[in-house]
Amino acid sequence: MGDMEMKPSFFVKHPLAKDLLSLVLFVVCVILGTILLNSFVFRSYNVVGSSMENTLQDKDRVIVNRLTVSWSHFLGKEYQPKRGQIIVFANGEASGALTCEAPEGQADQYIIKRVIAFPGERVVVQDGKLTVYNDEHPDGFSPDDTTRVDENNGPKEDTSGEVDMVVPEGELFVAGDNREGQHSFDSRSGLGTVPFCRIVGPASLRIYPFNKVRFF
Repeated sequence: MGDMEMKPSFFVKHPLAKDLLSLVLFVVCVILGTILLNSFVFRSYNVVGSSMENTLQDKDRVIVNRLTVSWSHFLGKEYQPKRGQIIVFANGEASGALTCEAPEGQADQYIIKRVIAFPGERVVVQDGKLTVYNDEHPDGFSPDDTTRVDENNGPKEDTSGEVDMVVPEGELFVAGDNREGQHSFDSRSGLGTVPFCRIVGPASLRIYPFNKVRFF
């Protein structure tokens, strides 16, 4: 019996096709990897406006940690940030109370604010002061005491507006750091409280401008 002749494979006969297929597979893997990272690990956002001054400035770019949110959802829980954390959340409505369902045909807008109070806590804004009342602090406390580093980092001293409310179940009271006048659209000034399901994640790193890189 003679030796069988082995025919060259298609890709040996057509090396260009092999190169094209390899390129397509590489591009698909990059796209899928980017989608997975963006959905479950981290996202980046540009800060727009002055509502978070002086902590964040207009055109700053921040990285949001999605991993903690993804892990909470994997465990079947809603992600709950810490008081004082800066978070990004989806605001799917131009006005009115936020819900977990975005309005049909309307793209989400993303807002960055600081966490002030949790469900069941009472929030009072009066005479330029923001005070939170809960079981541990029946006489009230200022949530800014632990987040205001100095006059250039953290919430500004004065808080405009008149508020006296209890945060609903499953929602957060949030505010910008620049609370004087109308600089920040937040839970004091028409935005309302934010459902946990709307949270994208906490801001973990400012990557731009490069001379102001910092962790949060």
